[in-house]
Amino acid sequence: MQVKAARMGVSFSEDGYAMQPGYAARLNSFGSGQSVVQLVAAAGEVGGIDAADLNYPDHFEGLEPGDLVSVLNDHGMVLNGLAMRYYGNRGFAIGALANPDAKCRREAIDLTKRGIDALGEMGGRLMTIWPGQDGVDYSFQGVHRRMWDDCVAALGEIADHNPDIEVAVEYKPAEPRAYALLPDAATTLLAIREAGRPNLGVTLDMAHSLMANEMPATSAHLISRYSRLLGVHLNDARGSRDDGLMVGTVHPILTLELFVELTRSGYEGVIYFDTFPDHSGLDPVEEARTNIRLTERLRRIAEGLVHDEKLADAMARQDAAASQRLIAAALYGA
Repeated sequence: MQVKAARMGVSFSEDGYAMQPGYAARLNSFGSGQSVVQLVAAAGEVGGIDAADLNYPDHFEGLEPGDLVSVLNDHGMVLNGLAMRYYGNRGFAIGALANPDAKCRREAIDLTKRGIDALGEMGGRLMTIWPGQDGVDYSFQGVHRRMWDDCVAALGEIADHNPDIEVAVEYKPAEPRAYALLPDAATTLLAIREAGRPNLGVTLDMAHSLMANEMPATSAHLISRYSRLLGVHLNDARGSRDDGLMVGTVHPILTLELFVELTRSGYEGVIYFDTFPDHSGLDPVEEARTNIRLTERLRRIAEGLVHDEKLADAMARQDAAASQRLIAAALYGA
């Protein structure tokens, strides 16, 4: 049983909103202690979430891959991909792909391969790996060369398991470890280059990029230049932690610039809302609807800026005063 891959559209309706955008949202935002069937049903109430990422192995407990395909289809959604979750195994607390214990590393790699097999059975093509457990909390805790070599070797073996599956590495500077092994775009690109597999790429998470003190548009450019941008997780944050706030509510101009860069680079993947309404006591359905509305507004503005000659001229001269006036007019009106 297979599902079609979801894609992000770039055409707009007469009322100014994107048509068939290919949006996904963090399913666990839709309720704690609920089954995956209940989470998908809640996401289906949004009226705009037409794709889903499932966590492996969390969301597969008691269900077969074909069962989950049916659940998605019953609620008007397609599969975007799977995301590996290693935090459920206490043995991975000091590392999954870079665990100092060879048996633990093997367990993490084999778990990921089973996830890839489930993904292939469902007709999906995107596996996202967030190596949050790989890193250190103290100086002199880990052997840097060994952790790096183990992680790169694991990524290569995982990518080789099914070359038809795209494997996206989602970087993050910290949390749960104090210092992540792959903390930013540049370091992640180095690991991918060393692994040397064509089906490896990167997922850019807005909040993670802000935590890494990056300009997300710059990171998107570098990822597209030296690898492939396989996923975009949208949210917002103050920059010091992974706040999971609604899109563009703190950094609208940085978010707008990211959309301009995504358009220029030809990104056609799903936009995934990695936000945490549950942390703020928000109604997750209304929060998701707000994410869609804010995102579509910013995307529409970005489409108009991509070929704006005045903006291009100001940027070519690094005339920030001129460019900011143009951006302010686009965002807030003349």
